[in-house]
Amino acid sequence: MTNEKQIAQKIVDAAVRYTPDDEPDHHRNAPRPDAACLYGLVGDFARAGAENTEANPYAIALNFMAYLSASIGRGAYTYVGNTRHHARLFALHVGRSGRGRKGDAVSLVHRLDMAIRAADEYIAPQVHTGGLSTREGMALMIHDGWTAGKTEVEPIHDKRLLVIEPEFANVLHQGKRDGNTLSSALRDAWDGGSIKPATKGQPRIWASNPHICLSAAITPGELHGLMAARDLTNGFANRFLTIWAERTRMLPFPKATPQTEVDALAQRVIEVIRFAGGDRFAERDVRSIGMNADAQALFARLYMSELNDQSAGERITALLERRAPMLRRIAMLFALCDLESEVAVRHIDAALAWMRYWTDSVKFIFSDGAAEVATAETNATAQKILDFLEKRSKATRWELSKECFGGHQSKAVIDAALDELLTASPARIVVDTVPRPRGTPG
Repeated sequence: MTNEKQIAQKIVDAAVRYTPDDEPDHHRNAPRPDAACLYGLVGDFARAGAENTEANPYAIALNFMAYLSASIGRGAYTYVGNTRHHARLFALHVGRSGRGRKGDAVSLVHRLDMAIRAADEYIAPQVHTGGLSTREGMALMIHDGWTAGKTEVEPIHDKRLLVIEPEFANVLHQGKRDGNTLSSALRDAWDGGSIKPATKGQPRIWASNPHICLSAAITPGELHGLMAARDLTNGFANRFLTIWAERTRMLPFPKATPQTEVDALAQRVIEVIRFAGGDRFAERDVRSIGMNADAQALFARLYMSELNDQSAGERITALLERRAPMLRRIAMLFALCDLESEVAVRHIDAALAWMRYWTDSVKFIFSDGAAEVATAETNATAQKILDFLEKRSKATRWELSKECFGGHQSKAVIDAALDELLTASPARIVVDTVPRPRGTPG
């Protein structure tokens, strides 16, 4: 009986000692974008669409940037090394069904497009909303022409194309089919490379110098279920500026943006297109976009820090691998919206806000609190190893375990930290393998 009382008392004592703080809290807020994202014309458009609706202004802005980047075409460019980059964007809006208001976020873009065509039917880009299925189908919309027997099909000279894909799950489904090369074709399109036929059949449909932009939407469940592991690491997923955005309020009777406001925005967009040379689509690369000295200094600091930050782990880092070129493209887009040929600090700041929103969204969508805690532990362990090696210059694995960590860190965590240091680009440590001294056991 005494033993039973002792056991019961121990249970009571344990319950008294327990507090919720004894367990880590893995709950997280959804991404909170900085208002700096809504810069200039992009912000004016977003606010016009969100003022009297449930649509998220940042999702509206994302879709508008995709439309604007398609409209500008290959007129404006900037050099990154020896590669010419155009303001070409792939945008992906992630949100739960109903609450994401994904259709509402793109509806004002459709109205804008109609207003632009009403003002000048030749200045707007081609907009395709029928879904993508194959490489050949995508090339067919901006093809170079072909001959089949006695039939000669004239080429499409305007290579500007915006694909609005409200069901991005369709694209991911197509990518899973054997022999389907849509995923690789989209990677080529983001890069601006020619879309070549994947088969030897006739007619052979090519699309040289394409300017394809993509505005897509998907639910998180579909994205997790359909995104193949290879797409997470082969450069497909990291070509998309991916954001988590859902409605921020509920309105029983949302109202349309006044047509006068849509028409005024259309005139501003037309001015940007003409400034960038988008209306002269037969003359590519007509406006070089530079970067002033202050903006260069800021970008250099960012490039050496958060634009190449790898602390979130290998998977998240792979999904954000193109932060630097993406920032350059968006900053160029903001400069063009100001009718300027030089990127300034304010354009870098606005583009950086989008990079941070993208980073937070990718972490929120593809990771969880527990994984982030584990990653933080790996990073802390890696830093402790670096600090130890800076004092010792070199150390054996035994010395790391016993002297650096006092034997209190697990082998699995140390292994993960060493792998993180070895696979960093550039590598932060080097492993030397040396033979054991003669006569040493083991």
